[in-house]
Formats: sequence, C-alpha cells, structure tokens
Amino acid sequence: MQQYTYLLINFFTVIICFIFSFHPKIKFNKHFRSFFLASLIVAVPFIIWDSWFTQKGVWWFNENYTLGLNFAGLPIEEILFFICIPFSCVFTYYCLNKFFNLNVFNKYNSPIALLTLIICLLVSFFYYDKIYPLITAIFTLLTIIYLQWIVRVSWIAKASFVYTVLMLGFFPVNGILTGTGLDSPIVNYNPAHFLNFRIGTIPVEDAVYGYTLFLLNLYFFHLISNKRKEFIKPEKELVYPVNER
Repeated sequence: MQQYTYLLINFFTVIICFIFSFHPKIKFNKHFRSFFLASLIVAVPFIIWDSWFTQKGVWWFNENYTLGLNFAGLPIEEILFFICIPFSCVFTYYCLNKFFNLNVFNKYNSPIALLTLIICLLVSFFYYDKIYPLITAIFTLLTIIYLQWIVRVSWIAKASFVYTVLMLGFFPVNGILTGTGLDSPIVNYNPAHFLNFRIGTIPVEDAVYGYTLFLLNLYFFHLISNKRKEFIKPEKELVYPVNER
C-alpha cells in the first residue's frame, strides 16, 4: 500500500469537494469545464517549473510512495497534484463566496498587494543565491503586479482570506508530503536551495508557491467563466469581471 500514498493524498484532498460539487445548493459541477480549462492553463508552467527543479536537484520524490509512472521526470501523482489541489481551493472559494459576503475584504486589495510586493522584493534581494525562494518570490511578484495593477481584479483580498482558511487543509496535506507521520518525506528538498525555515516539516516557500498557484487558478477560472456567460443574473454572480474595482 505504501506506493499508493501520494495518490491517496490527492484522492482524499479532492473527493469531499468533488462530491459536494453536485449538491443542489452549490452546483459547482456546472463549472467543471471552466475549472478544468483554467487548471490546465496554470498547470503547464508549474509542471515545467517542477520538472526543471527536479532536474536541478532542488527537490526530488521518494519513489517508495509513488506508483512509478513518470511524466517529464515527475511522478504522475505530482501531475495530478496540479488538478486536485486547485480544485479543492477554487471550490472552497466558490462556496465561501456564495454563502458569505466576502466583499467586505475588497478594501484591503491594495494593502495586501503592496505588502506581498514588498516581501517578494526583499526575499529576491536577500536570498538571490537560493533558487527556490528566489523563483517563488519573482513568480509571486509578477502575479500580483499583473492581477492588481494590470488587469485590476477586485478579489485579491477575498482570495487571500480564503487561502488563510485553506491553511487548515494545507498543513496536514503538505505536512504528509514533506514527511509528517512517514518514515521519510515524499518530497525531499536540497538544503542549499531553500531558506531552511519550516513550519513543522513544511518549507515556508511552499505556502507562497501554493498562494500563487491558487491566485492564478482563480484568475483563469473567473476569466473563462465570464467568457462562457455561466452566471446569468448579475446579482447572483459568484465571479466578477477581471477589470472590476
């Protein structure tokens, strides 16, 4: 059963959200196509990034916990990660935005974007010699600049709040991947290439990496959903035009 560990992590991460997608008060299943298109768009650069880091020895995977099927040098479970984790994250955002008034967070868009920008610049400046924090900071910085000051989305603060809520699931899932409760980690990190600051067993960079993954999936989900005109009544819309302030 050990070789199914990573696969089961993906499965249990997504299964409850998938089942509740069909609930008559949620109906997220109507948006499956938009989500999968969005996740595929985002997955491509992240898989390239992942594969490159694996080749460089920034991180590597313990094959005792995988099926042994690989693509681009990555376990198939790692590829599925970029579908399963975003699905649960976008589903959670969708539900919280549906049942609660998250618009109260909109006024914090600029402060959160500016704070993120400053932190990313500082990390890039002081840790330019460590590839994981450097690339993560640059990618997050570019994402925030694009969302806040180019396409001017209205939901960065809402998404940041939801991501904070998602930390309740992030810590156990990523904790197992990085070795919590296991004889050895599923994902191993080269100490020379990251900050060596961990939350339990989780490198702090993973939280920022996940934040960027979430923001980009949400952006393309918004964009594709609006283009497909999935939300007919404006007052019932769960997704907002990307240029709304």
